[in-house]
Amino acid sequence: MKLQASEELPFAKSVTQRKASSYILVISLIFVLTAVPVYFFSSSPINAPRYLQLLDANRSAGGDKAVLANGLPSSDKKCDLFSGEWVRNEDSPYYTNATCDAIHEHQNCLKYGRPDTAYLKWRWKPDDCELPIFDPHRFLDIVRGKSMAFVGDSVARNHMQSLICLLSRVAHPSDSTNQTDGDAVYHYTEYNFNVSSFFAPFLIRSEKIERNNMRRPFDLFLDEFHENWTANIESFDYIIISAGQWFFHPSYFYLNRTLIGCLSCSESNITHLTLQFSYQWAFRTALKAISDARNFKGVAFLRTFSPAHFEGGEWDNGGDCVRTMPYKRDEIELKYFPLDMYRIQLEEMRIAQKAQRGTGGKLRLLDATKLLLLRPDGHPRKYGRWPVANQTFGIDCVHWCLPGPIDALNDLLLQMLET
Repeated sequence: MKLQASEELPFAKSVTQRKASSYILVISLIFVLTAVPVYFFSSSPINAPRYLQLLDANRSAGGDKAVLANGLPSSDKKCDLFSGEWVRNEDSPYYTNATCDAIHEHQNCLKYGRPDTAYLKWRWKPDDCELPIFDPHRFLDIVRGKSMAFVGDSVARNHMQSLICLLSRVAHPSDSTNQTDGDAVYHYTEYNFNVSSFFAPFLIRSEKIERNNMRRPFDLFLDEFHENWTANIESFDYIIISAGQWFFHPSYFYLNRTLIGCLSCSESNITHLTLQFSYQWAFRTALKAISDARNFKGVAFLRTFSPAHFEGGEWDNGGDCVRTMPYKRDEIELKYFPLDMYRIQLEEMRIAQKAQRGTGGKLRLLDATKLLLLRPDGHPRKYGRWPVANQTFGIDCVHWCLPGPIDALNDLLLQMLET
């Protein structure tokens, strides 16, 4: 079932979360990770003291020649694409809602009267180099005769739609197919290039307990692949996977088809586990699907967690994102649940890269978390629909306006494809 705009706001938490006791989190996490059988994973669980060392370790993509996540050879460490600041760019945006028809309504901030436009006038500037603005001609030259897939939740689709819009400066899909389960395929016949999106918000097999009720729990089969996309891995040259906010949903967890715990459930006779637990399992399973695909000769990018920016309350309790300027890097800190999720992704990336060596495919890190953390001004807020008298709608501080900050991820993607 394809989600409606009102259903796509997940149970996100704010960057300013209520801080849980770190000791309780650590103790509970250690308990569940040692008590629950991990029957097909032999790697050790999350090791918190190693987190701060993982970023550099994950800047290697394996193969005959080590490559940094920013695409530069490890022997030529001139620039980290993911460390920098947002700087003014008076030339942007490079498309509008009038030139691109791939923008979903709830991200169409220009259409629905967002009064400020300063959020459009920024570009990402790495510390030690210049990141070229997305060149649609260059991109299409690189991907000619190839295929690309975006796998994940509605923010993954947000990223794909940004790419379609950036390409609209020079090319439009000759046709597109949108399926009822939220998947889509765009065809560029002139370039023999296809872009697909797979709606897999948990990356793994999941089922709704009540199909039409998004507030009811999900069943998550933590060790089972999501066949919609995993069955097609070997047909793609590039795969971009990501996931995040949906893991706050109440869920029941299964391993080997056996219920082993839950998140935010009411039953006292079921072990209550953390969202970090399911998040780690989901990424390990998803990346294992790629590593196990022996005929996958392409490149898979793990796009790291996209933080929400609710302030003054949670998404359902008065939270909003009213800022109109990016943060400087010293004005905000990645912490609490977003930091946990980011660290888990780094850990699982390291494990998967080690497992994949010698199989032909590559895994690379598209490290988007810190640069998106600095953009509280880029969300639709209430400008994803027309106001309706006597009705209150959710505030969206999760997705990104199009055009908007998420366009910079395609600047990064193109740079990584070139190297």
